[in-house]
Amino acid sequence: MVAPATIKDAAPGCAKLEVESVAGQSAVTSAFARSPLKLLTPRPRGQSVWACTSSFGGGFVAGDETRLELRIGHGARCFLGTQASTKIYRNPRRRACGHATRAAVEENALLVFAPDPVQPFAGSSYSQRQTFHLGTGAGLVLVDWFTSGRAARGERWAFDHFQSRNDVFLAGERVFVDSVRLDAAAGLLASPHRTGRFNCFALLLLIGEPLKSATASSLETVAARPVQRGATLVTSASPVRHGAILRVAGESVEHTGQELHHHLGFVSALLGDDPWGWKW
Repeated sequence: MVAPATIKDAAPGCAKLEVESVAGQSAVTSAFARSPLKLLTPRPRGQSVWACTSSFGGGFVAGDETRLELRIGHGARCFLGTQASTKIYRNPRRRACGHATRAAVEENALLVFAPDPVQPFAGSSYSQRQTFHLGTGAGLVLVDWFTSGRAARGERWAFDHFQSRNDVFLAGERVFVDSVRLDAAAGLLASPHRTGRFNCFALLLLIGEPLKSATASSLETVAARPVQRGATLVTSASPVRHGAILRVAGESVEHTGQELHHHLGFVSALLGDDPWGWKW
Protein backbone atom coordinates (compact mmCIF):
# COMPACT_ATOMS: atom_id res chain seq x y z
CA MET A 1 0.00 0.00 0.00
CA VAL A 2 1.27 3.46 -0.92
CA ALA A 3 1.02 6.35 1.52
CA PRO A 4 -1.13 9.23 0.16
CA ALA A 5 1.72 11.65 0.80
CA THR A 6 3.92 9.71 -1.62
CA ILE A 7 1.39 10.11 -4.43
CA LYS A 8 0.66 13.73 -3.57
CA ASP A 9 4.31 14.71 -3.70
CA ALA A 10 5.00 12.97 -7.03
CA ALA A 11 5.21 15.13 -10.14
CA PRO A 12 2.40 14.90 -12.74
CA GLY A 13 3.02 12.05 -15.18
CA CYS A 14 5.33 10.23 -12.76
CA ALA A 15 4.97 6.54 -11.87
CA LYS A 16 7.01 4.22 -9.68
CA LEU A 17 7.06 0.46 -9.26
CA GLU A 18 9.13 -1.58 -6.82
CA VAL A 19 9.27 -5.38 -6.81
CA GLU A 20 10.93 -7.52 -4.15
CA SER A 21 11.42 -11.22 -3.52
CA VAL A 22 9.19 -12.00 -0.53
CA ALA A 23 8.97 -15.52 0.93
CA GLY A 24 10.31 -17.00 -2.28
CA GLN A 25 7.95 -15.13 -4.61
CA SER A 26 8.15 -11.85 -6.50
CA ALA A 27 5.79 -9.24 -5.08
CA VAL A 28 4.89 -5.59 -5.65
CA THR A 29 5.98 -3.63 -2.59
CA SER A 30 5.29 -0.13 -3.91
CA ALA A 31 3.29 1.21 -6.85
CA PHE A 32 1.82 4.58 -7.69
CA ALA A 33 1.21 6.86 -10.67
CA ARG A 34 -0.09 10.33 -11.40
CA SER A 35 -2.12 11.45 -14.40
CA PRO A 36 -1.73 11.23 -17.33
CA LEU A 37 0.28 8.04 -16.61
CA LYS A 38 -1.45 4.94 -15.23
CA LEU A 39 0.20 1.89 -13.68
CA LEU A 40 -1.67 -1.43 -13.40
CA THR A 41 -0.49 -4.60 -11.67
CA PRO A 42 -2.73 -7.49 -12.82
CA ARG A 43 -0.36 -10.00 -11.22
CA PRO A 44 1.14 -8.42 -8.08
CA ARG A 45 2.61 -11.63 -6.69
CA GLY A 46 3.88 -14.97 -7.98
CA GLN A 47 6.82 -16.47 -9.81
CA SER A 48 6.94 -13.07 -11.49
CA VAL A 49 5.10 -9.77 -11.19
CA TRP A 50 3.17 -8.54 -14.21
CA ALA A 51 2.58 -4.81 -14.62
CA CYS A 52 1.57 -2.51 -17.45
CA THR A 53 1.46 1.20 -18.11
CA SER A 54 -1.24 3.18 -19.84
CA SER A 55 -2.56 6.73 -19.97
CA PHE A 56 -5.94 8.33 -19.52
CA GLY A 57 -5.97 9.52 -23.14
CA GLY A 58 -4.58 6.32 -24.64
CA GLY A 59 -1.41 8.11 -25.67
CA PHE A 60 0.51 11.40 -25.66
CA VAL A 61 -0.82 14.83 -26.56
CA ALA A 62 1.27 17.96 -27.02
CA GLY A 63 3.08 18.84 -23.81
CA ASP A 64 2.79 15.43 -22.14
CA GLU A 65 6.00 14.36 -20.42
CA THR A 66 5.99 11.23 -18.28
CA ARG A 67 8.52 9.32 -16.22
CA LEU A 68 8.63 5.76 -14.93
CA GLU A 69 10.94 4.59 -12.15
CA LEU A 70 11.44 0.85 -11.68
CA ARG A 71 13.33 -1.11 -9.06
CA ILE A 72 13.48 -4.89 -9.26
CA GLY A 73 14.98 -6.15 -6.03
CA HIS A 74 17.50 -8.93 -5.48
CA GLY A 75 16.28 -12.19 -7.08
CA ALA A 76 12.86 -10.81 -8.12
CA ARG A 77 11.31 -11.12 -11.58
CA CYS A 78 9.05 -8.66 -13.37
CA PHE A 79 7.30 -8.30 -16.71
CA LEU A 80 6.34 -4.78 -17.73
CA GLY A 81 4.26 -4.05 -20.82
CA THR A 82 1.51 -1.71 -21.97
CA GLN A 83 -2.24 -2.13 -22.40
CA ALA A 84 -1.99 -1.30 -26.11
CA SER A 85 0.16 0.60 -28.57
CA THR A 86 1.30 4.03 -27.39
CA LYS A 87 -0.38 6.58 -29.63
CA ILE A 88 1.34 9.90 -30.24
CA TYR A 89 -1.24 12.47 -31.25
CA ARG A 90 -0.86 15.41 -33.60
CA ASN A 91 1.48 18.11 -32.27
CA PRO A 92 1.71 20.92 -34.86
CA ARG A 93 3.61 23.27 -32.53
CA ARG A 94 6.10 20.50 -31.60
CA ARG A 95 5.75 21.15 -27.89
CA ALA A 96 7.94 18.92 -25.71
CA CYS A 97 6.35 15.48 -25.65
CA GLY A 98 8.06 12.37 -24.41
CA HIS A 99 8.75 9.69 -21.84
CA ALA A 100 11.68 8.60 -19.70
CA THR A 101 12.21 5.24 -18.00
CA ARG A 102 14.88 4.53 -15.42
CA ALA A 103 15.15 0.97 -14.14
CA ALA A 104 17.39 -0.60 -11.51
CA VAL A 105 17.55 -4.40 -11.77
CA GLU A 106 19.44 -5.67 -8.75
CA GLU A 107 21.59 -8.78 -8.33
CA ASN A 108 20.16 -11.97 -9.86
CA ALA A 109 16.91 -10.20 -10.76
CA LEU A 110 15.16 -10.26 -14.13
CA LEU A 111 13.22 -7.57 -15.98
CA VAL A 112 11.26 -8.27 -19.16
CA PHE A 113 10.50 -4.79 -20.49
CA ALA A 114 8.23 -5.28 -23.49
CA PRO A 115 5.75 -2.50 -24.27
CA ASP A 116 3.57 -2.55 -27.37
CA PRO A 117 4.83 -0.39 -30.25
CA VAL A 118 4.81 3.38 -30.36
CA GLN A 119 2.39 4.61 -33.04
CA PRO A 120 3.11 8.23 -34.07
CA PHE A 121 0.20 9.95 -35.82
CA ALA A 122 0.65 12.47 -38.64
CA GLY A 123 2.13 15.74 -37.43
CA SER A 124 3.28 14.29 -34.10
CA SER A 125 6.57 14.75 -32.29
CA TYR A 126 7.90 12.40 -29.59
CA SER A 127 11.13 11.47 -27.80
CA GLN A 128 11.84 8.75 -25.25
CA ARG A 129 14.89 7.71 -23.26
CA GLN A 130 15.21 4.46 -21.36
CA THR A 131 18.05 3.66 -18.99
CA PHE A 132 18.63 0.29 -17.33
CA HIS A 133 21.13 -0.41 -14.53
CA LEU A 134 21.77 -4.13 -13.97
CA GLY A 135 23.44 -5.67 -10.96
CA THR A 136 25.71 -8.72 -11.01
CA GLY A 137 23.86 -11.76 -12.33
CA ALA A 138 20.83 -9.72 -13.44
CA GLY A 139 19.07 -10.12 -16.78
CA LEU A 140 17.20 -7.79 -19.13
CA VAL A 141 14.87 -8.55 -22.02
CA LEU A 142 14.14 -5.28 -23.81
CA VAL A 143 11.66 -4.75 -26.65
CA ASP A 144 11.56 -1.32 -28.30
CA TRP A 145 9.53 -0.88 -31.48
CA PHE A 146 7.56 1.68 -33.45
CA THR A 147 5.24 1.80 -36.46
CA SER A 148 4.73 4.05 -39.46
CA GLY A 149 1.54 5.46 -37.91
CA ARG A 150 -2.04 4.90 -38.99
CA ALA A 151 -1.11 3.23 -42.27
CA ALA A 152 -4.64 1.90 -42.82
CA ARG A 153 -5.84 5.53 -42.96
CA GLY A 154 -3.08 6.63 -45.30
CA GLU A 155 -0.91 8.16 -42.56
CA ARG A 156 2.35 6.43 -43.34
CA TRP A 157 5.59 7.91 -41.93
CA ALA A 158 3.78 11.25 -41.73
CA PHE A 159 4.98 12.29 -38.26
CA ASP A 160 7.38 15.19 -37.70
CA HIS A 161 9.84 13.71 -35.23
CA PHE A 162 10.52 10.45 -33.42
CA GLN A 163 13.48 9.59 -31.22
CA SER A 164 14.25 6.65 -28.94
CA ARG A 165 17.41 5.95 -26.98
CA ASN A 166 18.31 2.96 -24.80
CA ASP A 167 21.28 2.76 -22.42
CA VAL A 168 22.19 -0.36 -20.44
CA PHE A 169 24.72 -0.52 -17.61
CA LEU A 170 25.98 -3.74 -16.05
CA ALA A 171 27.68 -3.51 -12.65
CA GLY A 172 28.14 0.22 -13.25
CA GLU A 173 29.68 -0.11 -16.73
CA ARG A 174 27.86 0.94 -19.89
CA VAL A 175 27.56 -2.18 -22.05
CA PHE A 176 24.98 -1.11 -24.61
CA VAL A 177 23.63 2.05 -26.21
CA ASP A 178 21.24 2.40 -29.14
CA SER A 179 19.62 5.52 -30.54
CA VAL A 180 17.12 6.01 -33.36
CA ARG A 181 16.13 9.44 -34.66
CA LEU A 182 13.73 10.13 -37.52
CA ASP A 183 12.99 13.74 -38.40
CA ALA A 184 10.90 14.87 -41.35
CA ALA A 185 13.02 18.03 -41.58
CA ALA A 186 15.89 15.86 -42.87
CA GLY A 187 13.88 14.51 -45.80
CA LEU A 188 11.01 12.23 -46.73
CA LEU A 189 10.72 9.54 -44.05
CA ALA A 190 9.20 7.00 -46.46
CA SER A 191 12.02 7.32 -49.01
CA PRO A 192 13.64 4.03 -50.17
CA HIS A 193 16.86 4.79 -48.28
CA ARG A 194 15.11 5.50 -44.97
CA THR A 195 12.05 3.40 -44.12
CA GLY A 196 11.17 2.20 -47.62
CA ARG A 197 8.48 -0.46 -47.85
CA PHE A 198 8.50 -1.28 -44.14
CA ASN A 199 5.85 -0.18 -41.66
CA CYS A 200 7.37 -1.40 -38.41
CA PHE A 201 10.84 -1.55 -36.89
CA ALA A 202 11.73 -3.42 -33.71
CA LEU A 203 14.69 -3.97 -31.44
CA LEU A 204 15.00 -6.97 -29.14
CA LEU A 205 17.87 -6.97 -26.65
CA LEU A 206 18.80 -9.99 -24.52
CA ILE A 207 21.48 -9.25 -21.99
CA GLY A 208 22.75 -10.78 -18.76
CA GLU A 209 23.64 -14.12 -17.21
CA PRO A 210 20.09 -15.59 -17.00
CA LEU A 211 19.64 -15.23 -20.76
CA LYS A 212 22.80 -16.94 -22.04
CA SER A 213 21.07 -19.96 -23.58
CA ALA A 214 18.30 -17.85 -25.13
CA THR A 215 20.91 -15.52 -26.61
CA ALA A 216 22.81 -18.39 -28.24
CA SER A 217 19.58 -19.90 -29.59
CA SER A 218 18.41 -16.65 -31.20
CA LEU A 219 21.78 -16.01 -32.83
CA GLU A 220 21.83 -19.53 -34.28
CA THR A 221 18.23 -19.34 -35.52
CA VAL A 222 18.70 -16.07 -37.39
CA ALA A 223 22.10 -17.10 -38.80
CA ALA A 224 20.56 -20.25 -40.30
CA ARG A 225 17.88 -18.37 -42.24
CA PRO A 226 18.42 -17.65 -45.93
CA VAL A 227 18.33 -14.02 -47.03
CA GLN A 228 15.47 -13.41 -49.45
CA ARG A 229 15.33 -10.43 -51.76
CA GLY A 230 12.21 -8.33 -51.25
CA ALA A 231 11.13 -10.25 -48.14
CA THR A 232 8.18 -8.80 -46.23
CA LEU A 233 10.02 -9.43 -42.96
CA VAL A 234 13.75 -9.03 -42.36
CA THR A 235 15.52 -10.06 -39.14
CA SER A 236 19.16 -9.58 -38.20
CA ALA A 237 21.02 -10.69 -35.08
CA SER A 238 24.36 -9.63 -33.65
CA PRO A 239 26.24 -10.45 -30.45
CA VAL A 240 26.81 -7.60 -28.00
CA ARG A 241 28.67 -7.58 -24.71
CA HIS A 242 26.95 -10.09 -22.39
CA GLY A 243 24.13 -10.72 -24.83
CA ALA A 244 22.65 -10.24 -28.29
CA ILE A 245 20.58 -7.74 -30.23
CA LEU A 246 17.95 -8.62 -32.83
CA ARG A 247 16.50 -6.10 -35.24
CA VAL A 248 13.30 -6.72 -37.16
CA ALA A 249 11.83 -4.75 -40.07
CA GLY A 250 8.37 -5.73 -41.24
CA GLU A 251 5.87 -4.60 -43.82
CA SER A 252 3.12 -5.28 -41.25
CA VAL A 253 2.96 -4.70 -37.51
CA GLU A 254 1.29 -8.08 -37.00
CA HIS A 255 4.10 -10.06 -38.65
CA THR A 256 6.71 -8.08 -36.75
CA GLY A 257 4.94 -8.90 -33.49
CA GLN A 258 4.77 -12.58 -34.39
CA GLU A 259 8.50 -12.61 -35.11
CA LEU A 260 9.23 -11.05 -31.72
CA HIS A 261 6.99 -13.57 -30.00
CA HIS A 262 8.84 -16.40 -31.75
CA HIS A 263 12.15 -15.24 -30.27
CA LEU A 264 10.57 -14.57 -26.87
CA GLY A 265 9.13 -18.05 -26.41
CA PHE A 266 11.66 -18.84 -23.68
CA VAL A 267 10.28 -16.05 -21.48
CA SER A 268 7.26 -18.14 -20.42
CA ALA A 269 9.46 -20.49 -18.41
CA LEU A 270 11.17 -17.58 -16.65
CA LEU A 271 7.93 -15.77 -15.81
CA GLY A 272 5.70 -18.77 -15.15
CA ASP A 273 3.29 -18.01 -18.05
CA ASP A 274 3.12 -16.36 -21.47
CA PRO A 275 2.24 -12.66 -21.06
CA TRP A 276 1.55 -12.33 -24.82
CA GLY A 277 -0.63 -15.41 -25.22
CA TRP A 278 -3.80 -13.33 -25.67
CA LYS A 279 -2.19 -10.81 -28.03
CA TRP A 280 -0.01 -12.62 -30.58
